[in-house]
Amino acid sequence: MTVSNTVELPPFVIDISDDVLSDLRNRLRTARWSVDLDNDDESYGISTRYLKRLVEYWIEEFDWRAAERSINAFTHHRVEVDGVPVHFLREPGKGPRPIPIILSHGWPWTFWDWSKVIRPLADPAAFGGDPADAFDVIVPSLAGFGFSTPVGRGDMNFWKMAELWHSLMTDTLGYAKYAAGGGDYGALVTSQLGHKYADHLYGIHLSHTIPLHIFQSERPWDLTEGHLVPEEASDELRAQILLFQRTYASHVAVHMLDAQTLTHALNDSPVGMLAWVLQRWKKWSDKRGDFDAAFPRDHILTNATIFWANQAIGSSIRSYANANRHPWRPSHDRMPMIEAPTGFTFLTGDAAPPGVDVNNRVDAFMHGPMGATYNTVYARAHEKGGHFVPWENPQAVIEDIRATFRTLR
Repeated sequence: MTVSNTVELPPFVIDISDDVLSDLRNRLRTARWSVDLDNDDESYGISTRYLKRLVEYWIEEFDWRAAERSINAFTHHRVEVDGVPVHFLREPGKGPRPIPIILSHGWPWTFWDWSKVIRPLADPAAFGGDPADAFDVIVPSLAGFGFSTPVGRGDMNFWKMAELWHSLMTDTLGYAKYAAGGGDYGALVTSQLGHKYADHLYGIHLSHTIPLHIFQSERPWDLTEGHLVPEEASDELRAQILLFQRTYASHVAVHMLDAQTLTHALNDSPVGMLAWVLQRWKKWSDKRGDFDAAFPRDHILTNATIFWANQAIGSSIRSYANANRHPWRPSHDRMPMIEAPTGFTFLTGDAAPPGVDVNNRVDAFMHGPMGATYNTVYARAHEKGGHFVPWENPQAVIEDIRATFRTLR
């Protein structure tokens, strides 16, 4: 499969203006720092001491232009799909028969969180793999995220993004059939493709199992749906459930109930914006790992600068509330609901789901409430890594995507 000869896509060069970068540094320099008593363990959230050091690095040492050069080493495009700006990175496959794959990131990820896996997937032979496993790799910024801004409409959510992705792959890029992968919010986008457009897909690959009807209940802000920890839960399971709740509950509640209220603060203050997204990176990464080693400052600030320069924080946050305000509706009632052949990479350093480890993660999924939802053809659990799957354990993702599609090509 190749890009249609009738479609000409000019390159898109990422080049944040000096004025935007200068304004950013000025805002960082004039930050008013909060008194932060008794918070060395960050039980109240990101500490002033930790955040201030990172902001000082952002001002004095972080080199956006160097990050920009690394990003622009890939080919980028920016097109309109159904009136929505869509930025994407594309790395052509090198092999006898590459198949296209579109990879969707989550929140507060950016497309750059896929950067470690792109070239190995596109050119396996250059990384010790089999050229028969090559992919044409397409990595978009989710609509309303990163350089897919300004979104220009207030209703964007995961199932609407799936419509954009299908149009991008089939109409804009001219692929008759394609593969898809995703994690976090991108897993919802990808699952919707696997539900509605299975006939157009080789298959999908996911790193999270999230029901397509999530955020549809009368308590869309509450991941527990109002349930307390079962009284019969062991102390170990109770601790894991509480860890899950304390890791993921706050951002869902605020994004659902006060998306624009929060946006006013985060769109005006880069320190505030950094604190909000940094809390997710720190809390959601491998709970057994060394965060500062796994997430170098330059990577954190590259993502933060992408959010800031595009004023994307508000439209990215809205994608939560819009999943409730504009409800998902099934396209069919067949089972499995997601008919496309599906592979999984599970990293067990994540706080979700509670009560599993690397030894029982796959069985817990296959025999649990989500198992029958998917046409599962491959699933593997890994010890290393947390929620940011392609960044924290890229080798697992590379191996598992190759294995998932090896028999589906």
